[in-house]
Amino acid sequence: MASLTVDKITKRFGAYSALSDVTFHVEEGSFCVLLGPSGCGKSTLLNIIAGLIPQDAGRVLMDAEAVDHLSPRERDVAMVFQSYALYPHMTVAQNLGFGLKMRGISKTLIRMRIEEAAQMLGIEDLLERRPRQLSGGQRQRVAMGRALVRRPKLFLLDEPLSNLDARLRANVRLELKRIHGQIKGTIVYVTHDQVEAMTLGDMVVVMREGKIHQIGPPQTIYSQPSDRFVATFIGSPEMNIFKGRAAIDGDRCIFRGSGFSLDLGKPQSAVISEELEAGIRPEDVEIVPEGRTPLRGRVDLVSNIGSEVFVQARLGEEVISVRAPKDTSLQPGDTVSLSVPPERVHIFHRGRRI
Repeated sequence: MASLTVDKITKRFGAYSALSDVTFHVEEGSFCVLLGPSGCGKSTLLNIIAGLIPQDAGRVLMDAEAVDHLSPRERDVAMVFQSYALYPHMTVAQNLGFGLKMRGISKTLIRMRIEEAAQMLGIEDLLERRPRQLSGGQRQRVAMGRALVRRPKLFLLDEPLSNLDARLRANVRLELKRIHGQIKGTIVYVTHDQVEAMTLGDMVVVMREGKIHQIGPPQTIYSQPSDRFVATFIGSPEMNIFKGRAAIDGDRCIFRGSGFSLDLGKPQSAVISEELEAGIRPEDVEIVPEGRTPLRGRVDLVSNIGSEVFVQARLGEEVISVRAPKDTSLQPGDTVSLSVPPERVHIFHRGRRI
């Protein structure tokens, strides 16, 4: 296995800038997730790391050694694609061993690697089948197995679960996390799915429009978003965002929005007299007995998704999403008292967290 360093990578397609000065480092054995909306440059970056397309500027280093002059084969990386890319005329065993065969590996070692990967992925009974005889989840396991038998320096996975249905995707996601724990391989995984990123990644790189917005562990990305984009992209339902200003009221700092106020705690001179945005995650809003707080809202919608209940309420001239107790009896038109701990309010100035 190897560490990976992406150093100031830039890529343009004509006048369009797909990547701009992208830099990050992945430790050996880490699971790094590139997360962002479609078109943000994730897959382009993965292809550059693999050597499939050249960058216009910057370097790719493995174990601190530049590999830009090396072909994809010489870089010793294994890719798993969204489309599986299995050979339809070959059996599962032949698909798994094909890359090793092309490298001149002995038949005994190939057979041993195939059996090991098949056991790890739970596909021992499928080795004599052909891809057309497999389900989507089974095909994806075979595609991952083909990468595993290689034992490369680096695994590159480009949205490998996006063709699976929700239930199967969740199951394969857990298997992938378990496999990483076993092989301790260095993985770079591309996805637009925040749940995948938060579940799988040791490190998450959040991208937008070819630039990195934040790098860090999943919990840090969630609890301390660097800017408004990260705050609203991570989390479902997304973070509530309100525009307003802050002012000093006695020994407290108060955020005044459109028809409501929020206590921000002790005064912060950096936020006074500036147009700001206050962010609150739905789970950080508590529904409390009437009269305990001046923050009141009128219920517009109650969404019960089984495991959780979310309430949309009118807060002044704004709408706030609140995670409610599962046994809530609230109905549209009801009035609720809300409480938000000051330390749970995220403040953004010109899009950046302060």
